[in-house]
Amino acid sequence: MASRTLSVLPISFSPGSTRGGTVRCSVPVHLNRRLADALSSPLFGCPVSLSSNSTPLLWRRSRPISTVFFMLPTANPERTSSSKIPKWSSRSIKSFSMGELEARKLKYPTTGTEALLMGILVEGTSLAAKFLRANGITLFKVREETVKLLGKSDLYFFSPEHPPLTEPAQRALDWAVDEKLKSGEDGEITTAHMLLGIWSEKDSAGHKIMASLGFDDEKAKELAKSADKEFELSYR
Repeated sequence: MASRTLSVLPISFSPGSTRGGTVRCSVPVHLNRRLADALSSPLFGCPVSLSSNSTPLLWRRSRPISTVFFMLPTANPERTSSSKIPKWSSRSIKSFSMGELEARKLKYPTTGTEALLMGILVEGTSLAAKFLRANGITLFKVREETVKLLGKSDLYFFSPEHPPLTEPAQRALDWAVDEKLKSGEDGEITTAHMLLGIWSEKDSAGHKIMASLGFDDEKAKELAKSADKEFELSYR
């Protein structure tokens, strides 16, 4: 004799003493009453009763597994193996990632200092981002100046997933690490260090854009004091 089974719904079948050897089905109350009526059709041939004994099915979603990196690209690979090198802050890591994304949005083949600058503003919660906005330097203005300076990319060009850093952008990141080490202070390398690294590259697009929007050495020194009291600027 074929058995009646439902593989998904939490419904139990039990032999009953009703006439004709019918089977009584027990359906949890959390299921819709229309479903109970449907199960009473001739297809199943059994009366249905609602019960509160069964518990609803719970679907558990597995947590996503993510990997967080605390080092940004460097021109000195030996640094990555040294325990004395301070780590980049989480906001700096996010700003770098947002910079790559901005470069891709503009369809640029590389991530330059202008993209790092936009990344800091996109992240938006860091001391450097707040300092820029307080001085009238916004993401919209930086993006507009970037297009004016570097032009628009080809409409049909697709940037790589991780556009490689330009030489000025790489030097800006290494400058930030060097200055943090020179300060002798504990703690992480922040977005303020990254921004000052961009400013240190005087021939870079990022420096030119910041200068055109009113950023100068006095503002750089003011930001340096906020980032680290013992921080001394050493521009090239």
